[in-house]
Amino acid sequence: MNEIYLIRHGETAWNAQGRFQGKLDSALTDTGVKQAVHIGQRLAGLGISFDTFVTSPLGRTRQTAAIIAECADLPAAQDDDRLAEVSLGSWDGLTHIDIDAQWPGLLDGSTPFDWFFRSPDGESYDAAFDRAECWLRERQGVTLAVSHGLVGRIIRGAYSSLPKAEALGLPVPQDVIWRLSGGRIEAISVI
Repeated sequence: MNEIYLIRHGETAWNAQGRFQGKLDSALTDTGVKQAVHIGQRLAGLGISFDTFVTSPLGRTRQTAAIIAECADLPAAQDDDRLAEVSLGSWDGLTHIDIDAQWPGLLDGSTPFDWFFRSPDGESYDAAFDRAECWLRERQGVTLAVSHGLVGRIIRGAYSSLPKAEALGLPVPQDVIWRLSGGRIEAISVI
């Protein structure tokens, strides 16, 4: 049976500032480090034997994965580019205020979730969905994966065959382990 345990990286400095990181990076905050420790401790308590431990190649996920590995006595995670966050292109590292100032009106009529894909040079939803779906198809055994907020939504949406709007509206807390198994998604609290 295939199972996936999907985790979002811990809180970063840019998360706390309301900056959208995309392919850029900022370090975990003290809160983010604590979140990763709690996730690692919770995973250790579950006693799961993972066949695969993978992470996005971005620094915030690698930092989170390293903390989890130490707490749960796991080997180092292997990078998988398909788990990287959706690129917002020129908008990576910006806030909504920055985007509105530099691209007036471009976000008009957008929803709280579809605006990500209005960037003039960012990744499309279809491209992000395709890489998420490809990653899901290749899963065998029990996988632990550390990824991001937006691509994590897309992975869970693809797993559940959700329409785009519904997938993009999924919650993305940084203190939950998402268990994908048997066509169902379960949130495992870490606190």
